[in-house]
Amino acid sequence: MVSTNVNPTSAKPRSRSQIGVAMIGTGFGQKVHLPGFQAHDRTQVVAVYHRDLAQARAIAEAHQIPHACSSVAEIAALPEVQAVSISTPPFLHYDMAQTVLQAGKHILLEKPTTLSATEAKNLYHFAANQQAIAALDFEFRCVPAWQRLAELLAEGYVGETRLIKIDWLVSSRADATRPWNWYAQREKGGGALGAIGSHAFDYIAWLFGPIQRLSARLSTSIPARPDPRTGEQKTVDADDTCMLMLELANGTPCQVCLSSVTYQGRGHWIEVYGDRGTLVLGSNNQKDYVHGFQLWASQGGQPLSLVEIPKRLEFPKTYLDGRIAPFMGVVDRWVQGIDQRAAIAPSLREGVYSQLLMDLTQQSHTAGTWVEVPDLEQFLAS
Repeated sequence: MVSTNVNPTSAKPRSRSQIGVAMIGTGFGQKVHLPGFQAHDRTQVVAVYHRDLAQARAIAEAHQIPHACSSVAEIAALPEVQAVSISTPPFLHYDMAQTVLQAGKHILLEKPTTLSATEAKNLYHFAANQQAIAALDFEFRCVPAWQRLAELLAEGYVGETRLIKIDWLVSSRADATRPWNWYAQREKGGGALGAIGSHAFDYIAWLFGPIQRLSARLSTSIPARPDPRTGEQKTVDADDTCMLMLELANGTPCQVCLSSVTYQGRGHWIEVYGDRGTLVLGSNNQKDYVHGFQLWASQGGQPLSLVEIPKRLEFPKTYLDGRIAPFMGVVDRWVQGIDQRAAIAPSLREGVYSQLLMDLTQQSHTAGTWVEVPDLEQFLAS
């Protein structure tokens, strides 16, 4: 038996408007998804998956979750489950999402979407055929300072853009003694490109529009890490630094530098320069990639000044872990999409585009040339 009904009376009663959610992935899932779903007024975690049933039971009992499963098929078959979140490593996403969608459930996927744009496209069409609403956890779309940046750009604050510069320099993988795992393996979706480049590609498209062509250089600064079981040094072939030159569809140049191995890196910054003004969004927080963002603006060559974020954009509630509040914003959109039976960004469509750009980044790096980016609608139809 691979499923346990842990405590059918322990969870809060579920009204007709609530959505029963199963959680697949118990790392980031326990830290962010679980508290987010538990705090959201429309979702209730009714099942949890772990490949080790004893672990699944322990998590379920600790958090008063009715069902514990060690089979994705079984968790997807539970009648109490209307939707499933998947926060496992990326190499598991495709098969797990297929199983969930086959059962007619809605899905919320962590990034990167899959291991390839072809896989992502297949999931997109499968979800559409199943009439399932699929969301991607691109949280920056729900962070107040980012939303204000989007508004100012839409209002034409900077005028015609001349240059976009993005730096995302953190130290999460800077310690060479950090153990070797899936993150060190390119074939499993590891590396800075998948971890943070997936986000960057999504918000570039959201804030500035589609990309016309790109040129990329990937590097691995720490070529080996210790195996956590044996201590033996094992080869790292996933990137930890990515340099990108992009040309947007409107001709604007965009420079992107991503790294997860920069001790005391400057953090995460976006600079937008136009013929009327400048906008700078940034945070130097090294431990929480959502907390700490502020926005500065200037027009006519005046000094940059701090932009006040309107109360209407503020989080209803903040948490010690800054990732929870914007995750709940993504859940808001997912739930709204389920209610309306129409996906709302960030959806699987945005996940396909991010994955396509990651694939083209690898292609550019390998070939050492610029590569053209196809139109998303044409790619989806191909």
